[in-house]
Amino acid sequence: MATTPGAPGTAAGIPLGGLAPDFTLRDQFGQDVTLSSYRGHKAVALVFYPFAFSGVCTGEMSFIRNHLDDFLTFGTEVLALSCDPVYALRAFSDTDGLNFGLLSDFWPHGEVARAYGVFDEVAGCPERSSYVVDRDGRLVWSVHQRKSEARDLTALLTALHEA
Repeated sequence: MATTPGAPGTAAGIPLGGLAPDFTLRDQFGQDVTLSSYRGHKAVALVFYPFAFSGVCTGEMSFIRNHLDDFLTFGTEVLALSCDPVYALRAFSDTDGLNFGLLSDFWPHGEVARAYGVFDEVAGCPERSSYVVDRDGRLVWSVHQRKSEARDLTALLTALHEA
């Protein structure tokens, strides 16, 4: 188990070692995605990001798109979560060619981000936070950054493959 601390003053998140809070959210195509459906066969990177179409978020999602073969394997999956509505996520996906799961935590607004301890109540969006969930469904790695700072996605990729 490892945690990579983010910048001071960022979301604390939830403790590592326990089972990841389960959820079912809709992706940009309106399909339900349930985290526990990966248990037993895939490690999952959960990438919380503040807003579709914003500068840092677009850069991070483009990095994942450009390295998708590394993020999506027979044993790994990546899910990006924001509080944007499904329709905005579809436009974001279509505009930037994002062909991986963009999940909408729109309603109840921020419920999953709250469960992971990364919802910014003032801004109404998730913090820039990442978790790795191992094949047993346990949280094994996390990082929390300021919204204005891009996270190190290569560190996330390494943690995902070690899970």
